[in-house]
Amino acid sequence: MLTDGKNGLVNLQFEDLCNSDCSVRARLLRSLEQAYGPEGLGILTVAGVPSFLELRREVLPLTAEFVALPENVRESYADPASSYSFGWSHGKEALEDGVFDTLKGSFYANPMQDNIHMEDRLQQQYPSYCRPNIWPEKHLPQLQPRFQALGQLMAAVGEHLAALCDDYMRQKGVQPCSGSLQQIMEKGRPCYKARLLHYFADPECASKGSETQAPWCGWHTDHSSLTGLASAMYIKDRQEVPNPDSTSGLYIRRQDGTTVQVKVPADHIAFQMGEAMQIHSGGLLRATMHCVKGAAGPAAAEVTRHSFALFMQPRWDQPMDLPPGTASSQMGVGQWQPGLDFGQFSELTVQHYYRNGKQA
Repeated sequence: MLTDGKNGLVNLQFEDLCNSDCSVRARLLRSLEQAYGPEGLGILTVAGVPSFLELRREVLPLTAEFVALPENVRESYADPASSYSFGWSHGKEALEDGVFDTLKGSFYANPMQDNIHMEDRLQQQYPSYCRPNIWPEKHLPQLQPRFQALGQLMAAVGEHLAALCDDYMRQKGVQPCSGSLQQIMEKGRPCYKARLLHYFADPECASKGSETQAPWCGWHTDHSSLTGLASAMYIKDRQEVPNPDSTSGLYIRRQDGTTVQVKVPADHIAFQMGEAMQIHSGGLLRATMHCVKGAAGPAAAEVTRHSFALFMQPRWDQPMDLPPGTASSQMGVGQWQPGLDFGQFSELTVQHYYRNGKQA
């Protein structure tokens, strides 16, 4: 286990996560608290995951190929009925200041299952999770198998990490109301959602300095249990290039209000704590606000950013209950309120971001 002394980012080895040795687990638990506890960044990375780097290289550039398709073709893979939570989504999400985000496009799918036999009742009640995947089989047939392979690999690592979170809960004498955190997540596989992201170059980026960077993604907190992240790739003219602006990328706001830039190595999977696990842990594990700052300056002209996020979350009917003895007044988490299940909590969150926006 290593810690980046510059920003406090905790790095774990995958082989350690799979190790049941007591001394190894003890060191992991200390690292987990450093990452997800009250003073942590709410994020850590896992290195040494077999085949991850190869899959990342295969998957991330695919959004450039998808975006190169005619607009009417791209929009034919959008799903308004799911609040654009399946298939293609561009300019439909409002995060910072309620302004629709036009510098980010996303392709969404559940990498674990296609939901093709989901009941109509559930599709209508929980459209953000229970509608079927939409794959561009005609125009980009390689997307489905590669997307699913990367998502399933990251999910397997994340579920190992959830088991470590359970060990930490037991160490602190806290028990979730509904089984273990790992069980909650594994039961929630029908709700897992992966997002292949394409961040467009800001048309005015060449004339801007870092102090006037447009946000590629505004400040927000994920409402998942854990969010797995493949580190970003930058592309120009369909070729990978270095990050053209060292100040662009992922930023996290600590609990004390300070802001830190986090750089995830290409061969590491990052895992951010989400609001759902913060609730189920009674606040022992803390989610943090984060954003993605756009690239600016002459070198950033026509450079796009590509990443992959996996939202591992509870099933729609999972109660969002606090552990016994935890006061609800201590939470203050997003759209959460006592008595909700995850589907209700999620729909309130989606409505907040997708239906309350305004044009820039």
